[in-house]
Amino acid sequence: MMHTDRCRKIGSLMAIGQGIVTALAPGLSAKLTKKLVGKNFENADVLEAKPAYRRQTRAFGIGLAAAGIAGYVMEVVAADETNDDTDE
Repeated sequence: MMHTDRCRKIGSLMAIGQGIVTALAPGLSAKLTKKLVGKNFENADVLEAKPAYRRQTRAFGIGLAAAGIAGYVMEVVAADETNDDTDE
């Protein structure tokens, strides 16, 4: 049987990490998107990300990190409650 609690914690930690990277370096996300688009379209190398796109990407990263933190905290609290219930 898989430990779903552990998987959810790991998923939350991955979301936190991805969110932090995206929030701190939105230009990396823009470069990755440009590279992925370039695999399927011609002249993608001339695309340039607008400042608004970078701001939106940064905001997305902050939201993703916040969601990861909330998910991790909820899992820790749920585990503590489960442990308290089994101790009684």
